Amino acid sequence: MSSSLSRLSPLLLTLALAACDDAPRFTQAEPGEALSGGQATVQRDDRKAFSLPSANLSAERRLDFAVGNSFFRSPWVIAPSTTTARDGLGPLFNTTACQNCHVRDGRGHPPEPGDSNAVGMLVRLSIPDQPYLAKEIERLGVVPEPTYGTQLQDMAIPGVAPEGKVRVNYTTQTVTFKDGHPVELRRPTLQITQLGYGPMHPDTRFSARVAPPMIGLGLLEAIAEADILANEDPDDRNHDGIRGRANRVWDDAQGKTVIGRFGWKAGQPNVNQQNVHAFNGDMGLTSRLQPKDDCTPAQVDCLAAPNGDGEGDEKEVSDNILRLVTFYTRNLGVPARRDVAAPQVLAGKNLFFQAGCQACHIPQFTTAANTAEAELANQVIRPYSDLLLHDMGPGLADERTEFAANGQDWRTPPLWGIGLTETVSGHTQYLHDGRARNLLEAVLWHGGEAQSARDHVLTFNAEQRAALLAFLNSL
Repeated sequence: MSSSLSRLSPLLLTLALAACDDAPRFTQAEPGEALSGGQATVQRDDRKAFSLPSANLSAERRLDFAVGNSFFRSPWVIAPSTTTARDGLGPLFNTTACQNCHVRDGRGHPPEPGDSNAVGMLVRLSIPDQPYLAKEIERLGVVPEPTYGTQLQDMAIPGVAPEGKVRVNYTTQTVTFKDGHPVELRRPTLQITQLGYGPMHPDTRFSARVAPPMIGLGLLEAIAEADILANEDPDDRNHDGIRGRANRVWDDAQGKTVIGRFGWKAGQPNVNQQNVHAFNGDMGLTSRLQPKDDCTPAQVDCLAAPNGDGEGDEKEVSDNILRLVTFYTRNLGVPARRDVAAPQVLAGKNLFFQAGCQACHIPQFTTAANTAEAELANQVIRPYSDLLLHDMGPGLADERTEFAANGQDWRTPPLWGIGLTETVSGHTQYLHDGRARNLLEAVLWHGGEAQSARDHVLTFNAEQRAALLAFLNSL
């Protein structure tokens, strides 16, 4: 017996060897396993763990990172203003600064029941696809709600009415493990109140989305397209029940359809466009790729409000500001894992593989040689995601399509850094709408293609549950 196995307690040894024959059996940490972001990994596990530049970024390049950080954190103001570099907020918006939703570059959360302060969570809107709007669907991925657009904005500048307020309430249900251990799950119900522009379309689809962590975005962007597509299996050719597929989305700069990587349904193709759409939808800021304020024809005061566009074709978010913010968001480093060789963590890793979780949460990729930033090239990274869409079943469904994603599809979220959520963000609320109050609840909401993995987890006893959570919290 190896020395690492001999150090396991009898129970953890049993757990570590309990994996089925075709699953790996981990008895020690893999080489380099703690370096989730390769050489870009940062060595910090405190409340600032998500806010550091890639470890391999030069001192000179860190200056651009710091300037990008300042624009990410600083509030924008209403135009006209003497602060011309940061004016043009609104007319409709959800927040005044990126950092307000991504506090310390971490995870947002829904409002407390009965609270209408939804900073950290937004609500997507759309109506069912209309065949005569095929061109608009190709470009936007959805048919906007006619009066309110694709996103509910609950704040506005003076003289313009906010679109509405969001409240979240919950109903509960109980799931029971094989050993009798009960877990209460909560299901959110959205209530949109104080509508500023009249009733919505009767078939409006709503989707609550909390702000995801900002770490490792540049590394995910640096994964070669071929490596993502290699894991597609829409017809389940290997008969494992997993049918991952890439979303196909519109690239504003290229003017064509490409694969999606970012957002809860992989609705954005790259970091720059993700930022452009967040500036426009979340703060009402124009840029070269999104040159108009987010106002619908029904919102007359919004259309007539002053903006912060400069002379010529200069927009509220200048090309240089966008460049700096994109550089910052590409280079937020991924923290190193903790306790990768601990017996309980290794036992939990075996159980993670035994349940089949790695079929979607693919542990490892190597980034491409040709990347947007040289520091992100040729890195062995461990995001625990395939960046593909999967049918997660009716329990998590929002019934809202987005490009090729249907109402039950969600992109596999990366798990790196998930164990530092409470340290950085001050809470442990997970999934796209923050309904899960801890990692165990998040696991138990899995359905659809993940149903068999979830059912397997429900066979775990208390010691096995603790081991699985120890592994997830080490990521």
